[in-house]
Amino acid sequence: SVDDFEQWVGHCSELADAVDQEGSILYIKMTCDTLNAQFTEDYKNFIQDVVPAVKPLSDELNRKFLHCNAIFQLDPNRYRIFERNIKADVELFCSENVPLETDVQLLSQEYQSVCGAMTVHLDGRDQTMPEMAVYQLSTDRVVREAAWRAVAERRMEDHRRLEDIFSAMCHLRHTIARGAGFSNFMDYQFKAYHRFDYQPEHCKRYHDAVQSCVVPVWQRILKQRHAQLGVQSLRPWDLSVDTAGRDPLKPFADVTALIAGVDQMFMNIDPDLGSQFGAMAAEGLLDLASRKGKAPGGYQNTLSEARKPFIFMNAVGVDGDVRTLLHEGGHAFHAMACAGDPLHAYRQAPMEFCEVASMSMELLGNHFLSAFYHEQDAQRSIRDHLESVIHLLAWVANVDAFQHWIYENPENTAQERGQKWVELYQAFNGTETDWSGLQPHLEILWHRQLHIFEVPFYYIEYGIAQLGALQIWKNAKIDWRQALEKYKRALALGGSRALPELFATAGLEFDFSERTIAPLVEELVQELHV
Repeated sequence: SVDDFEQWVGHCSELADAVDQEGSILYIKMTCDTLNAQFTEDYKNFIQDVVPAVKPLSDELNRKFLHCNAIFQLDPNRYRIFERNIKADVELFCSENVPLETDVQLLSQEYQSVCGAMTVHLDGRDQTMPEMAVYQLSTDRVVREAAWRAVAERRMEDHRRLEDIFSAMCHLRHTIARGAGFSNFMDYQFKAYHRFDYQPEHCKRYHDAVQSCVVPVWQRILKQRHAQLGVQSLRPWDLSVDTAGRDPLKPFADVTALIAGVDQMFMNIDPDLGSQFGAMAAEGLLDLASRKGKAPGGYQNTLSEARKPFIFMNAVGVDGDVRTLLHEGGHAFHAMACAGDPLHAYRQAPMEFCEVASMSMELLGNHFLSAFYHEQDAQRSIRDHLESVIHLLAWVANVDAFQHWIYENPENTAQERGQKWVELYQAFNGTETDWSGLQPHLEILWHRQLHIFEVPFYYIEYGIAQLGALQIWKNAKIDWRQALEKYKRALALGGSRALPELFATAGLEFDFSERTIAPLVEELVQELHV
């Protein structure tokens, strides 16, 4: 019967929750302590033994769903997106690809281990890469340059190993795509990501729009920075320091103060969201401090059976840490908003909208920075953030265009990658920054972007979502309460609707062409007076 069939779908969902949560726990433990050999081995065993065993079984279950749904059709309003995604997964599945996909995941783990082990000995102690970022805020240019060069040289030590890892990844991904019947990995990955609402040509239109609308503004910001610093040329170590020579913003002394301040900000944004964040802190679902052996970056991961989010980051006491926790908090709210949906698949929204959830919290949080700063420092923090939004729109185009080129030219070499990266960097960042004498370091700058290694083609989402978040920010200026209500209503839909409908529910347009980019950039220009 239809009822029996729907109950069976629920059981499949519970199985997916169990497997997913086990992988999440092992990943969290491994990234929290990459130096723990047992954690590394446990995660490696999961990738090597469990995931390859589950994939063909999942494919069987997917095929059974499609077969049964043709006989006992479930409510199409409820299951349309679910069925659409399963059809794509069935079309993509190839048993010969399972061991190749395992090899890619193991290479991703190796990338994490290499980066997690990177430290620089400075000021009498070994420091992690996130800790070294603090030096770029120093008002002493000599200190900034020394720290920048120390980090660059340390990364150079492992650049051949990382290039070898990436070359192996490219080869495997191209083989996987061919095995699934695709001529290139780009077309394969777009389908794997369930990108039904836009195609590669839309991404390239975004690249073009960024070059015409965003890059000129970013160039003006850099020229302004150059003039205010009064330096002969703007160097890579001059891009983060305060242009007025003020000491770096110090929002908090330890993660306890970070949690307390961000908790207050969320309460001000929306009391319901604030109480959710407070519950996470009370339940120990935050690991925020940077330390040796911890993997780089930050993320939110969901414990699917518990229906609880977990936040990981590398806080070192800088302004950006506040933004990171606001960002990951937005992801956590998304996970909690749709936690009641019985379908595992519907508790995972498309990434293009997941990032709207997170980036909106960064922008709305600007109104409540008094939790950390007095008015003058709050305005300084807001300006830094809005400038970073301009930069992000350009950086997304840079990274996305690079990935398009890589997989359109699957036989690319390390040397060709370096040359192409420099070409694109100059196109999307301009030539105001002086990299003379630093060409080898510029050529491997992309190594710092873990998405290129671990989740190929996952970056355009940030550009699409930033445009969505800017629309929420703009709407909130007109009617704060209504903007928040629409935001939460859209989060509660999880992945049960197509992208255009998720955006519409939040009161946004799903569009990333010049038509949408130009007025939003103009709004930022007016705020920044550039």
